[in-house]
Amino acid sequence: MAYKHIEKPVMKKDAMNLLLGKPVYVDDITSQDCLVVKVLRSPHAHALIEEIDVSKAQKIPGIEAVYTYKDVPQSRFTMAGQTSPEPSPYDRKILDEVVRYVGDEVAIVAGENEDCVDKALKLIKVDYEIKEPVLDFRKALDNPIKVHEEDNFRTLCDVGTDQKRNLCAHGESVYGDVEDVLKNSAVVLERTYHTKANAQAMMETFRAFSYIDTYGRLNVVSSTQIPFHVRRILSNALDIPKSKIRVIKPRIGGGFGAKQTACCEIFNAFVTWKLKRPAKVIYTRNETFMASNSRHEMQMKVRLGATKDGIIQAIDLYTLSNTGAYGEHGPTTVGLSGHKSLPIYNHCLASRFVYDVVYTNTMQAGAYRGYGATQGLFAVESIVNELADELHMDPAELRLKNVVHEGETLPQYYNEYLNSCTLDQCIEKAMEMIDWKNKPLVRDMGDFTRGLGIACSMQGSSISNVDLASVEVKLQDDGFYTLSIGATDMGTGCDTILAQIMAECMDCDIDQIITNGVDTDTSPYDSGSYASSTTYLTGTAVVKACEELKGKIVQMAAELMQIEADHITFDGSKIVSVQDGKEMELKDFAHTCFAGGKGRNLIATGSHVSKTSPPPFMVGIAEVDVDKETGAVSVHDYVSVVDCGTIINSNLVRVQAEGGIAQGIGMALFEDIKYSDKGKMINNSFFQYKIPTRLDVGTIRVDFIPSYEDNGPFGAKSIGEVVINTPSPAIASAVRHATGFQVRTLPITPEKVLFKKDED
Repeated sequence: MAYKHIEKPVMKKDAMNLLLGKPVYVDDITSQDCLVVKVLRSPHAHALIEEIDVSKAQKIPGIEAVYTYKDVPQSRFTMAGQTSPEPSPYDRKILDEVVRYVGDEVAIVAGENEDCVDKALKLIKVDYEIKEPVLDFRKALDNPIKVHEEDNFRTLCDVGTDQKRNLCAHGESVYGDVEDVLKNSAVVLERTYHTKANAQAMMETFRAFSYIDTYGRLNVVSSTQIPFHVRRILSNALDIPKSKIRVIKPRIGGGFGAKQTACCEIFNAFVTWKLKRPAKVIYTRNETFMASNSRHEMQMKVRLGATKDGIIQAIDLYTLSNTGAYGEHGPTTVGLSGHKSLPIYNHCLASRFVYDVVYTNTMQAGAYRGYGATQGLFAVESIVNELADELHMDPAELRLKNVVHEGETLPQYYNEYLNSCTLDQCIEKAMEMIDWKNKPLVRDMGDFTRGLGIACSMQGSSISNVDLASVEVKLQDDGFYTLSIGATDMGTGCDTILAQIMAECMDCDIDQIITNGVDTDTSPYDSGSYASSTTYLTGTAVVKACEELKGKIVQMAAELMQIEADHITFDGSKIVSVQDGKEMELKDFAHTCFAGGKGRNLIATGSHVSKTSPPPFMVGIAEVDVDKETGAVSVHDYVSVVDCGTIINSNLVRVQAEGGIAQGIGMALFEDIKYSDKGKMINNSFFQYKIPTRLDVGTIRVDFIPSYEDNGPFGAKSIGEVVINTPSPAIASAVRHATGFQVRTLPITPEKVLFKKDED
């Protein structure tokens, strides 16, 4: 089907303002008289505050207030941006007398400028009773050291929490008799894989600005992915009604999931609510690294059974996840490690997925693009590659024998029916792009060896039966439209994509549509921009709202023309009576609607909760070079083919894919958060924590084999997260082919490759 605005390379609506450096971000639009808020942080991984003296700090000229755990509400809450009731435990306060990781909040200081606040921070005297921390998440479960012993710890959902065991969550999902199938399999592999915590490393750090408005309400301007959830989090933390809180989202300088946790908003909001003065908090890069959130570290034990000709019969996956000091997103990320990896091999006779999520005295984890699927796919795709090597089979051909197909029901994916899938075609296309059949898996190139590796991935499109998207569309008096959304554009271009969907529905030009950003007072409710939901979920809400608005336009025109609505046609620019040929330009019609006594305001709303979460699929093939002398790995070529349903914006979808692959290469080869034996994060700046530049990712080539998803707008599925998942297992397999050594603990460093030692 030919579309006017879908599958087109439309430029982002905010592109020019961003390129010209217009003031659009939080710190650009804060008031000049706002207080500067900073946080004193714990130097200890686990300690009890015995005494805290702020008297000297309070005497510094310009200091307005210093707050400790004695000054804040005692109710517990979670910072996780999730639909209520949140699965994440209510396990934190604004400030607590127990500190649980190096970087945990001890005191809040508010002053007229940075200089006085920095001086005051140095003058706060704290006496700690230092406790032994539990730092190794593999030793946390049932450890005598307890991370959370408070009496008012609570959960809103049954996620298998047992704080006395340091257990944040536990779950099981079983299909068939795994032990029996494994016992009767000709080939059985058992491997353990380990992925470290990764920093999201977005360009704009965490930041927020707050003030009291004319009506005495708390207004918070925040760089966040979850404006409506921030409102609830602030209500819980400050113990004030939601009706007294307004959250506004300006442009965001990146999030990648990090800003699905409300890391900083409570501190400036608390100051503003107490003092009734504007206040801002801006995290340094160091704070963003060591006192916010990261990807969950996970260890995955996998057993796989297969026939001698490579038919996978059983997969048994156990995931141990490290949520850190607090449980934000702990119970939910871990589920994706199995539910977004095992269904790729849906023809198994049996599969089992068991997980435990544990507390430790390290920085809390959170959301990061891929949200647990990235870790699980590294394990499952790696063991499938190892099976191919064990059987001396082509790993691409082995996948073609085993992967899921359209029309199947997925037991390990909540028994969803797979309505759209071109994964097998994606594999074949990727093989063609890299000339797979004419290349051996390993080639000696002289000073280096070149290897090939492949991996598949899947993700989801929104959280089915949970998250809600809403929009409001309005015809304005000059024949243009406003589109009010609650979804958060964090640089991905959803303001533009949703306008494209509306333009296609209303058969109008995209320039006729003004997209309004998020303000919780005026925007329709939306759960937020996470879980690869915006195009699929909010886009469907746009379609619904446009259908309603078109119906109202036709009905209003029928009243004005005094004919039956069935005799009216509307082509986006003209309203025509097929009965007598009378016409009205949309602009004239809109003016008439707003003229006194003749018309009415034409507004429509649309809301959507999806009963399904259609998975997008991706195939990635890595061609890497391994230096024989140093063990250094470099990506020579990376090809990928994606099934994300119908493509809405051909430019933005490609950028999403290329960016996700680059991040995945960083996870595979460079990124590695480390802690000292005292629990201090060692690599807490870009000097120590290395992410790849454009020069480090080699050639990245992307293509698409679209499917058509009936449940998505114009057949679309998601794209945002699936694209980060294939580089780690594909590169690990390519290195294995080049060197004969399988790295099972990321990142794949030169030392591990050279010395063939898979050390942590």
